Amino acid sequence: MALVKWDPWQEIEGMFDRYSRAVGSPRTGGQDVIATGDWIPQVDIAETDKEFVIKAEIPEVKKEDIKVTVDNDVLTIKGERKQEKEEKGKKFHQVERYYGSFTRSFTLPGNVDGTKIQASFKDGMLNLKIQKTEETKPKVIEVKVE
Repeated sequence: MALVKWDPWQEIEGMFDRYSRAVGSPRTGGQDVIATGDWIPQVDIAETDKEFVIKAEIPEVKKEDIKVTVDNDVLTIKGERKQEKEEKGKKFHQVERYYGSFTRSFTLPGNVDGTKIQASFKDGMLNLKIQKTEETKPKVIEVKVE
């Protein structure tokens, strides 16, 4: 049996992670993420040589209830998950999922074309593909100092 040194900071960080998940707030880790609404869908952001891919988990939301916009290099995903109404003969004992409106916004980097975004929605997963542009090389201007 190996001895493992106890790290109180790791335990505190784990506690914050559990709390953040419980209240539906993602830990951004310094990323530029703006989130508002009644709940926050979880996202994965990946990058390839040609594009950025954003996958947002939005279960039980209709495609018609999701709106994706780009304004001033800020990509915004908005929508709403409607709560199931109690019916006669049906009583909820526990409700852990979040309902209501949501908004997630992300600042786009300078090397993407905000007009070339492909969106698809299937099985509660919103997939956005944002094409990269050719990176412009900085111009080198030689200034002679006299």
